[in-house]
Amino acid sequence: MLEKNLIDGFAALSLPYDESALQRFRLYAERLIETNKVMNLTAIVEEDEVARLHFLDSSSILTLADFSGKRVIDVGTGAGFPGLALKICDPSLSLVLLDSLDKRLGFLRSTCEALGFPDVRCVHARAEEIPDGFRESFDFAVSRAVARLNVLCELCLPYVKTGGLFIAMKGPEHSEELREAERAVSLLGGVIEADQDIAIPGTEIIHSAILIRKIAPTPLKYPRRWALIKKQAL
Repeated sequence: MLEKNLIDGFAALSLPYDESALQRFRLYAERLIETNKVMNLTAIVEEDEVARLHFLDSSSILTLADFSGKRVIDVGTGAGFPGLALKICDPSLSLVLLDSLDKRLGFLRSTCEALGFPDVRCVHARAEEIPDGFRESFDFAVSRAVARLNVLCELCLPYVKTGGLFIAMKGPEHSEELREAERAVSLLGGVIEADQDIAIPGTEIIHSAILIRKIAPTPLKYPRRWALIKKQAL
């Protein structure tokens, strides 16, 4: 049952929750599974797996930093992970969901309305084409995207203000990516602060969160055009 998986999982993660959060996760799951029948949102469609592999996995990064009242952008949000799960757990945070596919954003807009989150901004844009007012204005950038870390850093760090954090969610086998990204992190004004393994409750899966602290402004020439990022990653 979705609610039991969440209750057990939040206890394992030592994360607080309330009845309204459980109700919102229930509604989110129902809308995700139903919409996925006509739109490719996720390969995970079983309720138990949605609870563990989407909701608990996303929520786990709340154990790494204090998000309360902070401004957060989820870059390449897809079906809303991890950003919307963070908002459900901590409604005090200010959230922007950014994605390049407007169909997905249509799902997210209607879902945020149904969840009672009219303050969540769903923005249709490519990550490298930073919308006005977004550059270096967020306390946190988060991403569960599949791009390699050096590419993700160029796409995400420009959104983070000095002193803020970029948190990249990765699988366990990422040591090569981490080494490969060191130059990009430095060029973009960051420093790798932590590489934290996280066990997803109710599974044997270990995911990792890479925390990159923004210690200096990102040079204005970054991010570059996507074609150049893809051709010549930092």
